[in-house]
Amino acid sequence: MFVIGIDPHKGSHAAVVINGNEAIIAEYSLPADRRQRDVLLRWAGDYLPRVWAIEGASGVGALLAQQLVAAGESVVDVPAALSARVRILDSGCNDKTDAHDARSAAIVGLRHANLRTVVVDDHVQVSRLLAQRHHQLIAARTRAICRLHTILALMVEGGLPPKLSAERAATELQTYCPVDAIGTERHRVATEFLVEVQRNDVLLTELHARIKHAVTTSETTVTDVYGVGPIVAAYLIGYTGDIRRFATAGHYARYNATAPLAASSGKIERHRLNPNGQRQLNHALYVAALGQISHDTPGRVYYLRKQAEHKSKKEAMRCLKRRISDAVYRQLVADVTTEK
Repeated sequence: MFVIGIDPHKGSHAAVVINGNEAIIAEYSLPADRRQRDVLLRWAGDYLPRVWAIEGASGVGALLAQQLVAAGESVVDVPAALSARVRILDSGCNDKTDAHDARSAAIVGLRHANLRTVVVDDHVQVSRLLAQRHHQLIAARTRAICRLHTILALMVEGGLPPKLSAERAATELQTYCPVDAIGTERHRVATEFLVEVQRNDVLLTELHARIKHAVTTSETTVTDVYGVGPIVAAYLIGYTGDIRRFATAGHYARYNATAPLAASSGKIERHRLNPNGQRQLNHALYVAALGQISHDTPGRVYYLRKQAEHKSKKEAMRCLKRRISDAVYRQLVADVTTEK
């Protein structure tokens, strides 16, 4: 068995072939272009059977990984942290070069049994793209409405409500009559921000329809969890990725930051909030938790019971988010099992 490690970059790729004893058989460097897959396959033609170990196969190396999988190759995703650990601990090849990084990725592919096998992109990637676009549009709209609010506060006597709508802003701009040059320019800039907000509103409306269609097409059961609508489902499916890479619900909870971190010292056992993890997933679970506590649901009963146990509202919310995380994990696992 040969393992071919790849250290991918935007402009070039470094490849190293090793055997079962971690000995380097061949090295190669090639430009990242339209011929990259064919060039690599020709170069690796004599190394059979083989497995490709690509560092960051869901990031910079995603395109190359998908091209190799489409060609029928076996590809595993090597996390950068594991590759760096191998390179640092290697007494003979610990220099930071592309070739050494590719060799480290190959060693991880050879020795690590729990690496994610890369498969052809499916509805998971579609959901991730849609969720990312939704996040971008929300951020752009928030930025534009905040800037619009700031300018209108200088134009309207008595100020404006904290939550400014596009309709209210349009009304204020229609009734505003500038009396000097600065007033005229403020009106123009505010109008530009209003147009930006309205454009984002139109794009968000269209995107919501696309997300709803994509979630329906995926036939996921994660929407069976109360509080998980199409938007939240797109975030959960897209940012979770392949649920099979999480051995248990606890592993998934640590990934989405709903599991607390141990902070014990001596005889004192305690835990603290996890500030790490996948923040988009954490936010999606928070939105689902808000949906549960705002309605008469078992989640609300659980939330109130935790407060009765002398937990603060924030602590009760964290407990509920962890409970929802476990429910989401079960549904995503069920989806994968059904697909099989």
